Amino acid sequence: MKKQKYVSLLALGLGVSTILAACGGNGDTADSSATGSSTAEGTEDNFTIAMVTDVGGVDDKSFNQSAWEGLVAWGEENGKEKGIDGYDYIQSNADSEFVTNLNTAVNSNFDLVFGIGYKLKSAMQDVATQNPDTMFAIIDDVIEGENTVSVSFKDNEAAFLAGVAAAKTTKTNQLGFIGGQESVVIDRFEAGFIAGAQSVNPEIDVKVEYVGSFGDAAGGKSKAAAMYASGIDVIYQAAGDSGNGVFSEAKDIVKADPSKEIWVIGVDRDQTEEGLLTLDDGTERNLTLTSTLKGVGTAAKDIATLTMNGEFPAGEVLTFGLAEEGVDLTDGQLTAEALTAVEDAKSQILEGTLAVPEAPEN
Repeated sequence: MKKQKYVSLLALGLGVSTILAACGGNGDTADSSATGSSTAEGTEDNFTIAMVTDVGGVDDKSFNQSAWEGLVAWGEENGKEKGIDGYDYIQSNADSEFVTNLNTAVNSNFDLVFGIGYKLKSAMQDVATQNPDTMFAIIDDVIEGENTVSVSFKDNEAAFLAGVAAAKTTKTNQLGFIGGQESVVIDRFEAGFIAGAQSVNPEIDVKVEYVGSFGDAAGGKSKAAAMYASGIDVIYQAAGDSGNGVFSEAKDIVKADPSKEIWVIGVDRDQTEEGLLTLDDGTERNLTLTSTLKGVGTAAKDIATLTMNGEFPAGEVLTFGLAEEGVDLTDGQLTAEALTAVEDAKSQILEGTLAVPEAPEN
């Protein structure tokens, strides 16, 4: 069983020694017996990283993109170039491509391979087991092995804050949640959002829909159209590229009828830009009410730095929540009243007086 560690992303940013101390390391974890000589002896000059995306692509404006931005920042800081001699990504267009793409990364001799998303778990576990001299890092799930590190987030905590914000904003008392695919991970988003909204108003109605894919923007747009037409005025989407369809529908509605007051809540990164809209009269609106933040890019960047320096956190599960500064909520377009309510809820979570559910009730 892996040891689970709760490590601050702020601490990660402070350097290798800080995270090693938090993980129980002693600063001498470049262990060739655990990770193979190629991983222990890699230098800054020849250390390379590959990232295998989930479906939705590296430009999904959400989860995959956040991770890629972290690796790009790592590359820039270390004088690396995109490509086989520095850092690169391999895009997955279907779940069936995961194993092939991971093996491509291994066969290309990348030292560290990231898998972005829980859907890669099975494929990563198999490939990691078969390739003990390559290091693997999975985001949003847990795999086993001394050549692996796993990163998870308390998405439910940030989603709870989004629910509070939505309940303080809605004028119809009708909210929507659109997920990509049903899973334990997206359950956390759904459960937190509903709990947060109902903490403000127990009678509030939250409709839940799933697109069935993280790469179907048209499906997300269709789900959003039905929700807005039913009277829902705030939708929280946790759907990857499918969530871009929610933004598209909201903008189409407001462009056609500027009197409409509807909102989208972004996910994983600040999606303010996705909500920008210029009306026919030149007036600018922003339909992104707020966004839940998830430090995927920071985690990827700092694990890359650790590993390059020979201090790969072998076999660890690193978990980030509000207390660890790994998730949060943007101020966005929230009113002062909503911001106060969000801060009150955040304080209660941090103090341990408010427990946020990880799974929906039914």
